[in-house]
Amino acid sequence: MGLRDRIFSRSLFLFHLGGSACNNCDIEILDSLTPKYDLERFGITAVGSIRHADIILLSGIFNKKSAIRVKRLYEQAPKPVIVVAIGGCACTGLIFRDSYNWDVPVGDYIPIDAYVAGCPPKPEAIIAAIQQVIGKLRNPAGAIGT
Repeated sequence: MGLRDRIFSRSLFLFHLGGSACNNCDIEILDSLTPKYDLERFGITAVGSIRHADIILLSGIFNKKSAIRVKRLYEQAPKPVIVVAIGGCACTGLIFRDSYNWDVPVGDYIPIDAYVAGCPPKPEAIIAAIQQVIGKLRNPAGAIGT
């Protein structure tokens, strides 16, 4: 059994990192953890330390100053780690793209495994993206979600 098999065969820990944005994506991420959508039924639990994270959810935009911190946090996360960009701002900059505070998409700073578009994306889309990436990691040659 390889390292990847051992890590992704247990409950996964989720760490949320919010950049500067309107916070609607943050609300939807929290909504996906509530009993209505219940992300924990898939064995995913939110943690407060990046050093315990298996999944990193990024929301909002990250400017040049915060990019340094995002890179540092990514380096501190145990590998392999799944990184998911949540919302249009994290994916493309969306409404903040022409502002003084925006530099480049967060995917230019660290590798992103999945993008969830929307302003804000629905909790169902967030959960589906996480499931698909985990399915690919558990069975790289097989079908998504298995």
